[in-house]
Amino acid sequence: MANKLVSDMCLPPHLAHLLAARRLTTAKDVLSLPEVELMSLLDAGLATARDAVCRVSEFACPPCQTALALLEERVRLGGGGRLATTLCGLDEALGGGIPLGKLTEVVGPSGIGKTQFCLKLALLATLPECYGGLNGRVVYIDTESKFSSRRMIEIGQKSFPQIFRQEGLAQKMAGRILVMRPASLSDFTKRENERGTTGFTQHPLRWALSFLKSIAELTRIPVVVSNQVRSQSNDDGYHYSFEVKRRGDGDGAERLESHLVAALGIQWAHAVTIRLVFESHSGQRFIKVAKSPMSPAVAFPFIVESSGITLLNDEGIDVSGPEITSIRCQGQNLLGLLPFENRG
Repeated sequence: MANKLVSDMCLPPHLAHLLAARRLTTAKDVLSLPEVELMSLLDAGLATARDAVCRVSEFACPPCQTALALLEERVRLGGGGRLATTLCGLDEALGGGIPLGKLTEVVGPSGIGKTQFCLKLALLATLPECYGGLNGRVVYIDTESKFSSRRMIEIGQKSFPQIFRQEGLAQKMAGRILVMRPASLSDFTKRENERGTTGFTQHPLRWALSFLKSIAELTRIPVVVSNQVRSQSNDDGYHYSFEVKRRGDGDGAERLESHLVAALGIQWAHAVTIRLVFESHSGQRFIKVAKSPMSPAVAFPFIVESSGITLLNDEGIDVSGPEITSIRCQGQNLLGLLPFENRG
């Protein structure tokens, strides 16, 4: 609704012309401005600015629906649409998989398995529907140059050997994945900002967030973003594995854990619908459903094999209290757990 055009709102002619003259073309352009700034931009009084906000809000506001209507719509759409991850326990917790039309975040320390997960999702999205895929196309925005077509094909061959034996199918699926490698966030947002129709620009990160949410909602496709982590801002926020011996723990029995936070901060965390935390502790790695409107917090132990990520059990472990939002990294074990660490 934020991208609804002002020209389609049947506003009074004088107001429509005024907004058009100031290049305020969407509801978002008008409603994101403080009243004082809107008054200055329109060169009008407070009453005119408030009238513009009120009328645009009325047209941009989504229609109300009852809970029954939402339930009936969900049934009609077959559960709302999901991209199955083929990880049975995780799919069950998420109501069938990664939801369409929503923003899903994958967050965790480097080398934990996020890229392996994203490669598998890209592959699954291109699979024919008869094999559980979406038979679609994928835009893979690779900001860290970690995308490996060889690794993705390996995952496909090990996961779906009966499919990849078919001549030409692997090439056809790989041809549906478009890989973009912007050098920076400003590079990613530059082209769209140059198309901007207003006299102001957003912070690049806020623009990217708004853009991805809009793409997901308007096109009803699954959008998955990968987020790195950073140490908490205190003296005990991060430890290196060699510090264990320095502190007299030469037997390795006690392993230090680093408690981390998502790198993109609280604004990003509030914007995503699903948050999957990849973490390691107790000598094991876990995928944790930390945020989901359809599931309580639950964690699944996993390993990475040639076929990609494999859950060690589908039951999951209930998570409560501070453990829901924490991101744990047992640094001493991390390098030794995954044979595919160097592949992302």
